[in-house]
Amino acid sequence: MVPAVPTLPVRFSEACERNKEPILLVLRDWLPPRARVLEVGSGSGQHAVHFARHLAGLQWQPSDRAEYLGDLRERISLEGRRDLAPGARLADPIELDVDRTDQWPQGPYEAVFSANTTHIMAAASVPCLLAGAARVLAPDGLLLLYGPFLGGGVPTAPSNAAFDAHLRSLDPTMGVRNAQVFTEQARSLGLEALADGAMPANNRILVFRKRGAVHSSIDISSVSHLNNVDDAGLIIDKVDNSTVALAETIEVRPARELFRQ
Repeated sequence: MVPAVPTLPVRFSEACERNKEPILLVLRDWLPPRARVLEVGSGSGQHAVHFARHLAGLQWQPSDRAEYLGDLRERISLEGRRDLAPGARLADPIELDVDRTDQWPQGPYEAVFSANTTHIMAAASVPCLLAGAARVLAPDGLLLLYGPFLGGGVPTAPSNAAFDAHLRSLDPTMGVRNAQVFTEQARSLGLEALADGAMPANNRILVFRKRGAVHSSIDISSVSHLNNVDDAGLIIDKVDNSTVALAETIEVRPARELFRQ
């Protein structure tokens, strides 16, 4: 029998609970020892706690927008100060809106990680996420992005196609990101595509590497030219208050909970 997950008086994501172990296996393969990692859009904080409990020496920095920091800080306080892996440290969450250049931390980080965010981030914010990551990453640092993606040479799963169509029916600015468009944007900012790995429930994890010291001083305000993505590259701006259960993959937040993200 699978033990019940303790209920805490904070926001909880069933999707995070399902995908945290597959993501952990990927992080084990890619992160260097004692990696300093910035997580963008930490949400419920379940990923942050799980990874800090299983990766020795990990230095994990959670972040989210101001309106979501309350629950995130509560979880880190309740769960993130005990039972951590040897040498691991889970920092206090910081406020980070990807559109705000002044809110990105100094870095450098060996990795930037984000899960299930690009499809709920305003299209104009996607280049800001990429540019911010390129700026705070150390040379050869990694950007790891988990979630649903379309295209990029990978056949589209029916569940992701249906999910994408549903999102667009709610708002034409919504939709699952096109991996090829995303990769081209990343390349223009000095982020080299290394891997596009299949994950459970028709998710993928995209891995990029910062090329040397290129773009270390890039400014978010300089990436407006990357916002002209085609229709296949549009992503979520807002959703209604219903929960979409078309794919595990995606945890759809109510409109009041969306970043941008």
